[in-house]
Amino acid sequence: MSEASSPMSGRAALIAIVGRANVGKSTLLNALLGEKVSIESPVAQTTRTLIRGVLTEPRGQLAFVDTPGVHQTKTDLGRLMNRAARAAVEGTDAVLLVLDGSAPLRDEDRGWMRRLARRSEGAPVVIAVNKADLGAAGLEEAPAAWRAAAAAAPAAPVPQWHSVSARTGAGVEELRAALFALAPEQPPLFPPDVLTDHPRRLAIADVVREKLFLRLRDEVPHRVAVAVEHLVESSEAWTATTIIYVERDSQKGIVIGYKGRMLRAVRRAAERELAEIFDRPVKLDLVVRVEPNWTRNYWFLKRIGYAP
Repeated sequence: MSEASSPMSGRAALIAIVGRANVGKSTLLNALLGEKVSIESPVAQTTRTLIRGVLTEPRGQLAFVDTPGVHQTKTDLGRLMNRAARAAVEGTDAVLLVLDGSAPLRDEDRGWMRRLARRSEGAPVVIAVNKADLGAAGLEEAPAAWRAAAAAAPAAPVPQWHSVSARTGAGVEELRAALFALAPEQPPLFPPDVLTDHPRRLAIADVVREKLFLRLRDEVPHRVAVAVEHLVESSEAWTATTIIYVERDSQKGIVIGYKGRMLRAVRRAAERELAEIFDRPVKLDLVVRVEPNWTRNYWFLKRIGYAP
């Protein structure tokens, strides 16, 4: 991780990044920071916990909270993710709502607009229409949807609108500058050399899960959880015993792969990225276990860090 410079202004803000699943919130966070702190994959609901990323510049400091994507769900995991995302906007200095500009709006997008429009005493709202490089369906439809939400909330805030592409970087600096301009005059929220406060074990587990998601298809990614059971740290290298949980024996075979090839590929890719993140070798001991119906087991979710 690169060292950030000390803030030279007195501006700082805590900003919640919200939106429905798979609109590119984590990719946009990483683009705003210029560093990767949140895992990314084409699989919806990749982000399962709150992840903070901190940007410190001479302009001040922006502390972002990346939230799980709100989605329709019937599982304890999904309900916990939705609850965490909705609660994250409380006590923030600004809310960044991310929409998918390449696709028509969905009910979850309109739900976020109604929720934010009702927060008359809340933080300023910035709406980033992402994936602008892929189309403009959402960009054309979104302002009318916000006006409809605001019509039912007379004291609704007036949002700032930005068209961005987190993938190409288009519009990201303009969005970053707008967020700094909104930041109130207050001391930094984190020391200037902090990029994220995401716990190491959760960060390691997330990287392993990302590499799995990039290789798995169909319904299997949504039935995979990863937890670091044991972490040994030294100045030279770390060793992490990491458990990959699935719900059925058939999924276990898919994750391991033919003659263990899938698991070896995941381990190699994760170890490479973790070495870059932590500036030292990280050796992974990956074990696959079956935990039936884990997405509906609150106490299991609490044990692996998905529930408070």
